[in-house]
Amino acid sequence: MTSETKTPWSLDPRLAADTVAAGDLPLSRVLLSNDANYPWLILVPRRARAVELIDLAANDRAQLMDEIARVSTVLRDLTACHKLNVATIGNMVAQLHIHVIARFRDDGAWPAPVWGKLPAKPYDPPVRDAFLRDLKAALAADGGGQLE
Repeated sequence: MTSETKTPWSLDPRLAADTVAAGDLPLSRVLLSNDANYPWLILVPRRARAVELIDLAANDRAQLMDEIARVSTVLRDLTACHKLNVATIGNMVAQLHIHVIARFRDDGAWPAPVWGKLPAKPYDPPVRDAFLRDLKAALAADGGGQLE
């Protein structure tokens, strides 16, 4: 399968329910997980029926890697985290999506993966909004273009 398709793209409702949209990069929608336990971004390539990385055309795979690197760099710079976890799993939500999670040695799941360790802690809206403003400003300043 290639990313060229006539089926319109839409965000999986489970991702939409658990996140806040930060904006769009050239290929991916950038989402903030509504879990303040960890600074956690999710990139979702806007390609219908993409489930695995191999479902993307070669140029889209390259674009996705660039976007993962940009978002990872900005998240590390914004949070001064000790480690970044970058993963595409998709067992619960089949739609291709990439988790970029800032991890700290003192977070509640360290050093284990974050899934299932702590109940989700929704962001306070002012904290969430400030983080999204900082994220958008950092992406606009990194030379790769801003979130749309």
